[in-house]
Amino acid sequence: MAIIERDDHHLSSVKNALRILKSFTTDEPEKKISDLSASLGLNKSTVSRTMSTLASEGFVFKDPESKKYRLGLSILSLSGIVNSHMDVYRESQPVLMKLVENIGETAHISVLDNLEVIYLNKVECNHPVRFLTHIGKRNPAYCTSSGKVLLAFSDDKIVESVINKSLQKFNKNTVADPEQLRTYLKKVRKDGFAYSVEEFLEGVNSVAAPIYDYRGKVIAALTVVGPKQRIQTHKIPTLSKKVIQAAKEISERMGYRGH
Repeated sequence: MAIIERDDHHLSSVKNALRILKSFTTDEPEKKISDLSASLGLNKSTVSRTMSTLASEGFVFKDPESKKYRLGLSILSLSGIVNSHMDVYRESQPVLMKLVENIGETAHISVLDNLEVIYLNKVECNHPVRFLTHIGKRNPAYCTSSGKVLLAFSDDKIVESVINKSLQKFNKNTVADPEQLRTYLKKVRKDGFAYSVEEFLEGVNSVAAPIYDYRGKVIAALTVVGPKQRIQTHKIPTLSKKVIQAAKEISERMGYRGH
């Protein structure tokens, strides 16, 4: 019994450490012990012990003046290992840079994770829109162009799981009707691209296309995003062709030989 209790304690400590690390965001890059305790519902003593352990391994760093913690260099080291082993990250980089230079808008690579879109790579244009996205950010799948591409080529069970989770309406253009979403996803499979016109963020439009691996499976989406003043609706057909072509180039670099 003592062994089981000790194992449970260790598992709880690991879980708390992971929850703490995941609580840091771009909007809140620094936090105090009291902040973490309040937001995560943990005792200050528990948070303090966990942060001391994480700091000793370089996963967090404590500012001696502000007494606030931020993520440490060990996190960056691990992310570098992950990125170096993700072929789609490596193979997409030169294509994204060329596409951004050509169209003058920001481009991303994203994948579907836990029913949400998570961004793996990003190349900024010369006049980016602040606070749109960043690497590691998660967004809803059903109302973003990248998410709709990834859902369109996913199993029906995943689509239904997204629908059952509830389709929150972020603004007037958000597709929150299940049947309307299913119909749109069929169109995405037929057309080979998806677009979002102020569905998630007001004033922001985007276009996305699928990226295939050597097996012919869609593993990621390439997205171009920008303000509606630059990505106007009448420009979407022309822009989609460039996005599709860039996604095809990445797919070919991934070993895809289909049509």
